[in-house]
Amino acid sequence: RLAAARVAEELGEPLGARAGYAVRFESKVSPQTRLRFVTEGLLLRRLQADPELRGISAVLLDEFHERHLHTDLALTLLRRLQRGPRPDLKLLVMSATLDAGPVAAYLDAPILGSEGRAHPVELRHAPRPDDRPLPLRVAEAVDRLFQEGLPGHALVFLPGAAEIRACTAALADCAHRRDLRLWPLHGELSNEAQRAALAPSERPKVILSTNVAESSVTLEGIAGVIDSGQGREALHSPWSGLSSLRTVRISQARCLQRMGRAGRTGPGLCLRLFTEAEFKARPAFDVPELQRADLAEPLLLLHGLGIPVPDELDWFEVPPPEGLEAAERLL
Repeated sequence: RLAAARVAEELGEPLGARAGYAVRFESKVSPQTRLRFVTEGLLLRRLQADPELRGISAVLLDEFHERHLHTDLALTLLRRLQRGPRPDLKLLVMSATLDAGPVAAYLDAPILGSEGRAHPVELRHAPRPDDRPLPLRVAEAVDRLFQEGLPGHALVFLPGAAEIRACTAALADCAHRRDLRLWPLHGELSNEAQRAALAPSERPKVILSTNVAESSVTLEGIAGVIDSGQGREALHSPWSGLSSLRTVRISQARCLQRMGRAGRTGPGLCLRLFTEAEFKARPAFDVPELQRADLAEPLLLLHGLGIPVPDELDWFEVPPPEGLEAAERLL
């Protein structure tokens, strides 16, 4: 929604004219729409309803480094379509932190560089490991940022809505003393609440966000980022059939993505609530969701598309055989 609104604004047109969006249960498009922003889930539903994507000349997969289950499956199916009945279909994969080599080889495509304007970001790690509760560490870091005279707003990255609520409560005293506004930002909020968090503000504010802010449009006035280094990750056990959501240490790529949010509109400062040694010990990239999630849904989609044997697909990265077997048994 935010990306479509930004593009429509830059075109000088209302949302839903040339640029529109479609998400689950909601869309803002018209017969004039040429550029449609959709979720990966809706893209797969479109492929299921119209396997040849009639009327679509190009598909752009953005923020590919996040490697969602639907993203990997969409890339595999789009490449299959391109090699079959739609050789004219243009595919573009984009990311600021992606290892582009494997994707370029899979698509047999060139790598294009777009060096956006980046402002310098001062990076500070925690001097030593700190096992105090996360809300306490966040409150201390926010207080330190504004005590040093942060010339703008602050963005705090947290793993989930529960941590956002806990940190909001812990920041109440600091917010009162320094006249700060506290705004939560996560996927469970209404459109109005999300827009309110991102709206321009003369009064300094602290946005407490999940990973949704990692890849959103530029947040105006963000001069400081506080990174907890944590995120939520869905896991599935093929032998037990149980799925779980756990808090994990995010990869180096996602840490860099978060740090970059402080340098979009001017010089910034990033405080990491973990040590430099801990950062270097993290994996370079997250494990793709296709390698660790329940595969029943994508397998059901493949059956619906008339692809009963996943081995027939030229996957970008082949999912684990035990995961496919467990999904087939479940179905």
